This record gives sequence, structure tokens and C-alpha cells, in this order.
Amino acid sequence: MTSSPEGTKQLDRDETGKMFAPSAERNKDAIVQVLVDLCPDGARVLEIASGTGQHTVHFAAAFPAARFQPSDIDPDRFASIRAYMAESGLPNIDDPIVLDAAAAGWPQTISGFDLIVIVNLFHLISEEKVKSIITQATQALADGGKIVVYGPFMRGGELTSEGDEAFHQALVRQNPEIGYKDDFDVIEWFEENWLELRHVLEMPANNLCLVAQKPNMSY
Repeated sequence: MTSSPEGTKQLDRDETGKMFAPSAERNKDAIVQVLVDLCPDGARVLEIASGTGQHTVHFAAAFPAARFQPSDIDPDRFASIRAYMAESGLPNIDDPIVLDAAAAGWPQTISGFDLIVIVNLFHLISEEKVKSIITQATQALADGGKIVVYGPFMRGGELTSEGDEAFHQALVRQNPEIGYKDDFDVIEWFEENWLELRHVLEMPANNLCLVAQKPNMSY
């Protein structure tokens, strides 16, 4: 299975069904600032591993002329996502869908997205699954569409803070196949799928945001 972001399995629900991830609350505004130049009016946006639903609702509020599709591998998250949707009253969010983004073939069912957003997921899954997600997401993008990946990464094979070192080691102890991915490796996996790197952005709390674009084959 492909994990949901930021350990949401341990989060409690309130009386409405909402779960709350502190990390999502901290980074949501910074991610919106990145999306300002990437999310035009009329865009179809897929969020992979929506988790609690905090990001989906925040993004949809920031970009009311775009349409958002939340997804998660675990339908147990949907109560939280729907609770946030109901509280917001926003009309531009579709009902969440079950999606194992690392499984081959899902773009045959849903595709044509102008933007795919993945937040705090890659360090929680194996290299094999990350590579598969990039391949499948590329197929699900419309020509000229972009993929945005946010989270903690190694820089050139190095962990650049004590906090990152401790978190990475804790993840590896939990499962040797997971842990921080290297930024250069992810960029290479983009290029192997004919995605063009557009931005590598330094983000708060020593995170990175990697943005790549699918070529417009209609030219």
C-alpha cells in the first residue's frame, strides 16, 4: 500500500469526523504561494494522498476557478475529507476517490489533469513506489500539465539538518525501504518520464518543492 501523508493514521477525529495534521496547517500557505503561477482558471487538479483533507480545501479556497479531485489509498480518510468539504461549502471539490497512485493503469480511468499535487508522501514510501507514481502521474497529466512534489529530501545525497537526519533514521528503522529520497534522483526520474524540470524551490522547515512539466505534444 501507498501511505497517506504525515502519519495521519495516528490522528484523532473530532465530532464532525475531521482529522488534523499540524504539518498540513503549517505548510498549506507556502504551497499555495507556489501554486499561484501553476494553477490557472479552469484547471483540473488531482491531489494524490489527500490524507486529512486540509490541503484540498485550502487549495480549493485559494483557487475558486479550478476544480479539485482529492484522493487517497485509504477510504477511511474520506470522512475527514468530506467533513472539511462540508464545513467549507466550496463548490469546486469533487468527492474523494480511492487511488493507489503507485498501481499501474489508473490513468486509463482518470486522466487529463492540468496539475497533480503530492505533499509529504515520497519519504513515507519506497523508491520503487515513488518511481511508479511519477510514471503513472505523467500519464494522467494533460499535455503541458505540471506535477508538484513537496516534502523533505536529501540534497545531493546529504541530509542537511539534525532534524532531517533523525527523522530519516526513524523512518528507516520503521521500514528499511522508506526514508528521504534524494532530490537529484527524483529529478532524474522526472526526466526518465520526459518531464521537464521547471523549479526546485526551497520551502519552510527545510523542505523542497519540485515542479516538472509534461511537454505539449500538440505543437
